[in-house]
Amino acid sequence: MAQNLLTKDSPEIIRFFQNIEYLGNLLTNEPERYRPVLNGERYLTEAELAEQLKITRRTLIEHRTTGLLPYYRLGGRILYKENDIIRILKGNRIEAF
Repeated sequence: MAQNLLTKDSPEIIRFFQNIEYLGNLLTNEPERYRPVLNGERYLTEAELAEQLKITRRTLIEHRTTGLLPYYRLGGRILYKENDIIRILKGNRIEAF
């Protein structure tokens, strides 16, 4: 049985390192987009929601205290359910003429 010697120029080795590089890029970029799911619901932190809505954290606090935004308080941390935010945004949509 003849055995082939693998070198750095072998197609298998080149493909292997391309796959490793691809997976490395996925793992590097994925934490920015990944948010854990609890019972099928995603939760945003105050900083994440402020960044996505392009508003200040102080504005979020005002919306919370006026009852505009529902939220969850766990210890000292504030979380917002992503579906609640989407529902509020859709409910406040104004159609163009």
